[in-house]
Amino acid sequence: MGIASQEVIRQLQALIDQVEEPLKKTYQNVHQGYPTETLARFLKAREWNVAKAHKMLLDSLNWRVQSEIDNILAKPIVPTDLYRAVRDSQLIGLSGYSKEGLPVFAIGVGLSTFDKASVNYYVQSHIQINEYRDCVILPSASKKYGRPITTCVKVLDMTGLKLSALSQIKLLTIISTIDDLNYPEKTHTYYVVNVPYIFSACWKVVKPLLQERTRKKIQVLPGCGRDELLKIMDYASLPHFCRKEGSGSSRHSENGYENCFSLDHHFHQQLYNYIKQQASIRERVAPIKHGSFHVDLPEPVAEGTEIAKTIESELHKFGNGNGISGSLNGLKINSD
Repeated sequence: MGIASQEVIRQLQALIDQVEEPLKKTYQNVHQGYPTETLARFLKAREWNVAKAHKMLLDSLNWRVQSEIDNILAKPIVPTDLYRAVRDSQLIGLSGYSKEGLPVFAIGVGLSTFDKASVNYYVQSHIQINEYRDCVILPSASKKYGRPITTCVKVLDMTGLKLSALSQIKLLTIISTIDDLNYPEKTHTYYVVNVPYIFSACWKVVKPLLQERTRKKIQVLPGCGRDELLKIMDYASLPHFCRKEGSGSSRHSENGYENCFSLDHHFHQQLYNYIKQQASIRERVAPIKHGSFHVDLPEPVAEGTEIAKTIESELHKFGNGNGISGSLNGLKINSD
């Protein structure tokens, strides 16, 4: 980090030191002992403009306080059958770690359906995984490797990506906007695998709309990406859909212990048990109201809106409104 960058970080730190106590408390949960790296993330997201980064961070801290994000890891999605339904339709999991110690998150973009629960439950689940990553996974990795590890790797599986269900774009734009505004620059690299023609066609028109720093993070790999991914991670950390050509990310292709999307996978078991444990601790102080965790849903940023409209336009060209079954599910890649 250069001298100029360090000076900009110091300027932002001086501004954040002046915030009220509730914001200071939630900021501690955000930086997890690494304030310099956290300030750098927000500055990067605003092209190192101190005033804009300051506003972004303040808005994010206020959102956390107003939406009680610090309590979200004590708010289990119950009953378990409902949480299993969310996991079966919002495909994401931790498959392992890269050789540099970065967590590897697998995302089943093409086969996620988001049709088993309300929008609020999917948003709650997404934020819970973000918070668990930032409060548990990354600090643990940092301790293990003896250096700050504040980002992750994402492997996006496009198996099953199809034309219709454009309504999913709205939900995914909400989720993407939450990440853009509150969890910026948390992804080191996106690896896109099992790419069908529809993705390639949409990618050509979406890529120019992305900011340069986001475009540089995205690598579209041939086939299931196994050979390229083995350069940065061991075989044991490969997502199940990358272990052999044509394996795909079918929810039923692997048993639950190998399929990191499954609630039976050790990552999701640890996450769900952690949330229930935190809820039990908090209930000793005050009863917890069950039901979905409502957060203030942000208005999509201009870039996200333009990308969503472009995707819809391209898909209409392909499908021409003929109701082809399937879904786009997450072609919008976060600029985090």
